[in-house]
Amino acid sequence: MSDDEFRAALSRLAAGVVLITAHDPDAGPRGEDAGMTATAFLSVSLDPPLVMVSVRNGSRMDDLLAEQPLWAVSVLSGHQRQIAGRFAMKGRISDRLLFEDIAHVRGEASGAPLVGGALATLECRTEQRVAAGDHTLVIGRVLATGVPNEDDGPLTYFRGRYRQLG
Repeated sequence: MSDDEFRAALSRLAAGVVLITAHDPDAGPRGEDAGMTATAFLSVSLDPPLVMVSVRNGSRMDDLLAEQPLWAVSVLSGHQRQIAGRFAMKGRISDRLLFEDIAHVRGEASGAPLVGGALATLECRTEQRVAAGDHTLVIGRVLATGVPNEDDGPLTYFRGRYRQLG
């Protein structure tokens, strides 16, 4: 099986789109926020409440979450395709500039940005990191949740494109 065959098969699996965020207190005088678009995110356990995200080894988010145990998830709505694309770009500008014009609040439990207009938000603390090929699975205990937007549908990723349901 080739890499392309593997990608083609998995592109048929529709996935929800989230923005993973964390605050890096060591970056500059006030620290810096970091964000990463993810489609490999899921619920792991109800008791205790655990979620998991897969991050590419050596990425900015992988390095940050290895040091910073607190992070957040914003479940993106169908109208937040621009946010997903912005934080998924290769060779992108600094995270500080990416957050500049996006409405967000700072999570009380994590200190990480929570995107305005998201369908749901979760604030987490890393419980475990598991090496998995060229990625790391980060399992987090959910410390707080919010459901600020109940009126929109989710942003999904299917066959290499962002899509809206409904």
